[in-house]
Amino acid sequence: MAIDEKSGSERERSSREEEEERRFKLVGHSRFVRSNPRSDRFGVKGFHHVEFWCTDATNVSRRFSWGLGLPLVAKSDLSTGNSVHASYLLRSHHLRFLFSAPYYFTTSSSSASIPSFDHRSARSFSASHGLAVRAIALLVDDADHAFRASVSHGARPSFPPTPLVDSTALIAEVHLYGDVVLRYLSGLDSEPVFLPGFESLPLINHRHHQDERSEEMELGLRRVDHAVGNVWKLEESVSYVKSFTGFHEFAEFVAEDVGTAESGLNSAVLANNEETVLLPMNEPVYGTKRKSQIQTYLEHNEGEGVQHLALATNDIFRTLRGMRRRGAMGGFEFMPAPPPTYYSNLRKRAGDVLSEEQMSECEELGVLVDRDDQGTLLQIFTKPIGDRPTMFLEIIQRVGCIGEDGVQKGGCGGFGKGNFSELFKSIEDYEKTLEPKSIDA
Repeated sequence: MAIDEKSGSERERSSREEEEERRFKLVGHSRFVRSNPRSDRFGVKGFHHVEFWCTDATNVSRRFSWGLGLPLVAKSDLSTGNSVHASYLLRSHHLRFLFSAPYYFTTSSSSASIPSFDHRSARSFSASHGLAVRAIALLVDDADHAFRASVSHGARPSFPPTPLVDSTALIAEVHLYGDVVLRYLSGLDSEPVFLPGFESLPLINHRHHQDERSEEMELGLRRVDHAVGNVWKLEESVSYVKSFTGFHEFAEFVAEDVGTAESGLNSAVLANNEETVLLPMNEPVYGTKRKSQIQTYLEHNEGEGVQHLALATNDIFRTLRGMRRRGAMGGFEFMPAPPPTYYSNLRKRAGDVLSEEQMSECEELGVLVDRDDQGTLLQIFTKPIGDRPTMFLEIIQRVGCIGEDGVQKGGCGGFGKGNFSELFKSIEDYEKTLEPKSIDA
């Protein structure tokens, strides 16, 4: 009997110790030691798509299509028999953006191609957050197993495992942070279009007819590199996601690592076993001269949500030249470039990786460059994509870290620690332009 009690006590203590190990404890970039325990609770293949909820999917999707060079490849709307929501898919290589908006209220959801879509929730979501990300979708080995493993380890369920329209493919969702869900999809290996219930559209070779050097519409964006969330309390949010996914800590930063004299943040990055799914999260810091941009986001977004999506390209210069040409014609604008001194110092930091021509292009286009012990990171950020100073996009290229299999390691070059200060200064200057101007009496 005593032996059994001791065994039970040991198991309880072991369980507590295991739970304590999973708890997130912020130590900062300089003290953080990267390790990969390969602790995923379910098989993860990678990002599948990102879904935006909006009030007009037609026009929002067209703006992103033009601005990012993402062709419209599939749809589910009234014309396909979907009377619940209009959804339009943009795709370039492995990058998939889905835009969904509700039709009139109906109690029937049988025609919905996304069975988790809810009319009331969609309207409430858009009223609170404006144009924003609703779902970060992962392709997993088994959505049913992923959902049940997540819930059994503390995830808050949002939508149970459900077959997609006329298919054995499964969809399931759990709450991530705020009104954002982590979506699990499985059984899509042989699916040629997108999801069952979507109609494939013919690709049109869009060209600038006024330009004799006309080019194809696509600008070279290839995949989601990472999806960043802003949360009120970093420790709680990271511990929650880490617990139900099993993802490990990939990187972290504290205010001293990334802030300026005026504001700052704390940040941590979670990654799956293969480090192909990267989920950074930020929290605001308080007591600085200016309000943290993270707090500004949380206030204007009316809660937690996706702050930005990093979109990877293999040729950032080509991608940016195309985006900048379209910026003033319905595309996206970029944050102001850093001062010339930044690029003078860049030649000392990256002269062994980038050619003189490439460094000149970085300066011309306003590209930020950073590196870690493994590779080099080229990045640039857009201004907010909508009226609110909330969500924006990052265009990114990673250089180096190619394994023997010819595949680049996830997170190669880090997350731009050396650029955070420049980014914060840029955002601070941009926010100052939004402040009401004083009127002399």
